[in-house]
Amino acid sequence: MAGGEQPAGTIVETIRAEYSISQPGVSQHLKVLREAGLVIVRAEGTRRFYGLDPAGVESATSWLAALADPLRHFANPLDALGTEIARGKRARRATEPRPKFGT
Repeated sequence: MAGGEQPAGTIVETIRAEYSISQPGVSQHLKVLREAGLVIVRAEGTRRFYGLDPAGVESATSWLAALADPLRHFANPLDALGTEIARGKRARRATEPRPKFGT
């Protein structure tokens, strides 16, 4: 389906050949994908055509990215914290007395 809309029969045969899943099993998987909003189905007569739902795929991609990098939402606040720490160090150095050399 990544390459475009496919008839249900083509999807079933491709999956069955690759993974030895029964036709009812593939149909159940397509139903789950449809209910999850990852694929859309279009009826044309007695045939059903399945294709990826771009909005659903984008939503799933965002969800998976959050799992892969759970701290990504904290990146900007931590950058700001680093800036404030550096600013404080500079301020302390500016007010510290300088050592005298050669006395």
